[in-house]
Order: sequence, then structure tokens, then C-alpha cells
Amino acid sequence: MVIKYQPIGYIYTTCKTLNDMPIQPAGGKTLKGEIEILQEYAEGLSDLDGFSHIFLLYHFHRSHNFKLRVIPFLDDNFHGVFATRAPKRPNHIGLSLVALDKIVGNKLYISGIDILNETPLLDIKPFIPDFDYRKNVRTGWYNSNLSKVKKYRSDSRFEAQ
Repeated sequence: MVIKYQPIGYIYTTCKTLNDMPIQPAGGKTLKGEIEILQEYAEGLSDLDGFSHIFLLYHFHRSHNFKLRVIPFLDDNFHGVFATRAPKRPNHIGLSLVALDKIVGNKLYISGIDILNETPLLDIKPFIPDFDYRKNVRTGWYNSNLSKVKKYRSDSRFEAQ
């Protein structure tokens, strides 16, 4: 079976390199970005302006291989890639929850972003608290490192080599 995705648009940010890029949206609260949706998909933006936050699914375009065990940004120990948010994944798919500030034509203006400039966007989904919020959540090994996420920045450890 072959699965093929095409970008629906591109994400533009001030993060031109991996160095000093936030590793999660919580660390990029003040960063702004812009998404340009390709014209053939612009009609799909209808009614999205009623949502304050959106999930972005995107392609890690600077990650070209994968590792099943990685040392993630917030820890010094190896973890299974599926227990992390590391970009060296078998399918190179990223997920970020960002604030939707406004939509003008086929452009979305967003904030709270942790994504590299010119990242191909695969999909957008509205954040709906009643659907997406869960009580009694466990955060695994991240639990002891959660306070670091707002200060920690990216580096080249997951860049293609």
C-alpha cells in the first residue's frame, strides 16, 4: 500500500533554522506565523474563523530518516520515539496546537508557534475543548521535565545527516 500526501499550504515563521526555535508551542507563545493555503484548498477555510485555536498537521521537511529510540530535548535518556515528540519519526508528521488570530483570504495568521519556516502543511483541524480535553492525564517521563518546555530551544540533533 502506498500512502501519498500533498501539502495544502505552507507555514511561514521567523524560525529559519533549528537553533533557538521553541520545541513546543508553549515555548513559542509570543511567536507569530502565517499560513498560506493553496488556492485550490482555500474554500475549505470557510467558517474556520470562528475558532480560537487550531491543530496543524505538517511534514517535518528537514527530517529525512528515523530512529526508534531517541534522546529528546527535555531529557538525557533514550526513549522510544513514540513516547516523544521528536521529529525523527517513521512518517515525519508533526502536530502543533496554535492560536488562530485571523484569516484574510487564503492566509491564516497564527501565534504560539514552534514550526520551522516554509514547513509543508498537511491538514488543519479545529480545537474543540469539549472534544479534546481529557481529565486524569498521565504525562509519562515528561512529568519531571514539564517546567523546562517554555525555556528550552531546539538544536540540530534531529536534523538530516
